Amino acid sequence: MITSTALVLEKSALVGNTAATSMLPDPALALWREWETAHKLTERLCRRQQRLEARLVSSVGFPCVTVCLPEGEDVTVHSIEALNEVLGKGPDMAALRETAEADLAAHQACWDAADEEAGYTAALKAECEAGYRAQDLLEAFSTIPATTLASVAGKLDAVLREGEAWEECSVFPWPQ
Repeated sequence: MITSTALVLEKSALVGNTAATSMLPDPALALWREWETAHKLTERLCRRQQRLEARLVSSVGFPCVTVCLPEGEDVTVHSIEALNEVLGKGPDMAALRETAEADLAAHQACWDAADEEAGYTAALKAECEAGYRAQDLLEAFSTIPATTLASVAGKLDAVLREGEAWEECSVFPWPQ
């Protein structure tokens, strides 16, 4: 993969080359290393968050309530807003709406308790923060010119990895 190519090129430039060892450090390569570390952390945290979410869904299920409408149709909703949209605000649905709201609140409380115990929300927050950090580093990395073959390989690696992240990216290749 390009990652190993960037590291091999960097090491080759330094081994037995006194001119290379006296060169100034390559800021793009240093930033690529920082981005790669943040990117890998984001991927690990994403997988952890996904495992926790799957466990929650399996044990508690997403908070929802199924309402049997007067016409006989069952509708599943996942929020009070959706419930109000389905049932409306009329007094003829007040009892049904009240029962559904209580059931939804109970299911949400079960989810919240299981979430707290599993650490799902904390894992999701950590993943998001790591993702923002990786994105910020990628943006900074894209503005720094590559001055060595290793940093060119690092830039290519970042482009290819991020290109894999968005299957339907409408602006690939990116302006950076």
